[in-house]
Amino acid sequence: MDLARRIAVARGDEPADLVLRGGRVLSVFTGELLDGDVAVAGEHIAGIGRYRGSQEVDVSGLILLPGFIDAHMHLESTKLMVDEFARAVLPWGTTTVVLDPHEIANVFGLDGVSALLASAGEMPLDYYVMAPSCVPASPFESSAYTVSADDIAGFLASEPRALGLAELMDFPGVVRADPAVLRKIEVTRAAGGHVDGHAPRLAGPALNAYLAAGVGSDHECTTLEEAREKLRLGMQIMIREGSATRDVEALIPLVIEHGPANCMLCTDDREPHHLLAAGHMNDVVRKAVALGCAPADAVIMATLHPARWHRLWEHGAVAPGYLADILAVEELESFRPVRVWKRGRLVAADGVALGVPKATAPEWMRGSVHIATVHPDDLRIRATGQVRVIGVEAGGIVTRNLVWRLPTGATVAAPDPARDLAKVAVIERHRGTGRIGLGLVTGFGLRRGALASTHAHDAHNLVVVGVDDADMAAAANRLAEIGGGQVAVVWGRVVAEVRCPIGGLLSDLPAEQVAAAVRSLEEAASRELGATLPAPIMTMSFLALSVIPELKISDLGLIDTVAFEVVPIEVPASRPDPAAVAAPAGLVEAAGWEAAE
Repeated sequence: MDLARRIAVARGDEPADLVLRGGRVLSVFTGELLDGDVAVAGEHIAGIGRYRGSQEVDVSGLILLPGFIDAHMHLESTKLMVDEFARAVLPWGTTTVVLDPHEIANVFGLDGVSALLASAGEMPLDYYVMAPSCVPASPFESSAYTVSADDIAGFLASEPRALGLAELMDFPGVVRADPAVLRKIEVTRAAGGHVDGHAPRLAGPALNAYLAAGVGSDHECTTLEEAREKLRLGMQIMIREGSATRDVEALIPLVIEHGPANCMLCTDDREPHHLLAAGHMNDVVRKAVALGCAPADAVIMATLHPARWHRLWEHGAVAPGYLADILAVEELESFRPVRVWKRGRLVAADGVALGVPKATAPEWMRGSVHIATVHPDDLRIRATGQVRVIGVEAGGIVTRNLVWRLPTGATVAAPDPARDLAKVAVIERHRGTGRIGLGLVTGFGLRRGALASTHAHDAHNLVVVGVDDADMAAAANRLAEIGGGQVAVVWGRVVAEVRCPIGGLLSDLPAEQVAAAVRSLEEAASRELGATLPAPIMTMSFLALSVIPELKISDLGLIDTVAFEVVPIEVPASRPDPAAVAAPAGLVEAAGWEAAE
């Protein structure tokens, strides 16, 4: 569109291509509702006032908002290809997303990221990416590829949709000024990019060091106190509401108390059936408002603020000169769009996406699961005395570092469903090394069977949780057979599965079919396996993330993510037991060990 014509339309000298007439516009700059038509010239808004147009649409009684922007998300967690994701979220008013594609990068390197972006080129939804900062996430994970600072520099220089450096998960490396980590920050800054953070529970001098390095945002705050400290130091706080990680309730008081400055909303990781049933960014905005956030503030955190942080200067507002990404809602409570326009074109109406073209992934992105046949004996844990246990809690991905006392004379650490003790294994699946990390986990409530997934953040090896070794082996072998995804097995029988043949992470099926499969899997986890944990599949995928406190697991074994080291499953007998006076076998927090020394 010729700029001079856009200006002529703004002056009222030429008719607009599209006029949205009779509605009220939410100004994200003042929080006011403005009466006036919205004139669109080409892909941009030319003006707000009284205009005539070649096409005029009556939006009387509706409120016009900017298209929602997800400030930080992982496409791979939705299991949807770029076209099906667009078809799922456009009706909910999401028109722009900023991806951290480190999942696909762990499997295929930056070539995988470029392939996804290429397939998204014709989508009526803007896909931007941050260059993956930690592939692998830490030295304790085995990925198929490694992304270096030079790789990042080249990617930022060649990919126009790359905005900066994605969540810098190796926060210990930043704090200790690891040269390799700092170089990634330096090349990003040299390219004009910015740096997203990932710093769960980081505080005090270590937090100051992280910020001093140039990291600017964080989406890992889970408590009000943590978010307040980071906000006071100038950090951009991304308030997350995903499927397993739900932080809006804990953090929205920060916005109510201090206002929305330096705050954004994001989803991070959301399951496909949640997308279709509850929504995407509109659902996060709706929850924030329901918890007492002013509607205008909630909208601003899902539009203008992420646009400004990510330097998407034409996004985030219904105002002259901005892209015509507009959604029309009836009120500021449910945030359910009636119509959605993307760059001036109608892309969703009455809950249905319009004009989304089909996208396909290259054939080389299939067949990425390489494991030898797993046998039950491969999963046996030989241990005596006391063993470390990963403690899972609902609603988050931070785990506890616990200790379980085995029965006297026991030589094998076996699952104990009666005490909610399951086994967890991570199987290296990129290079067929046969390496398996073994551990124990509590919190899933499994009574029988096994769950397995090739979504295992962030190296995306194969993770399996179960209470029966034969079922765990069968689940792992089934994923190898179907090329990746997620599966539930009971008594040797597959009771539900989600096939993700693209990198073991993405499905090639329509969103509705993927959502139905995931829903069936979660129902089977509860009904057939007895799981009591909400979102057990998503939660399981984070057991392997070695940069989230406190105890995680990879194919290398158990990872103490506070001490940042591999630790044995057995707790040395020489260490004092703070629960020695407790009667039957039970759980003891690792913090107790520290206090006892």
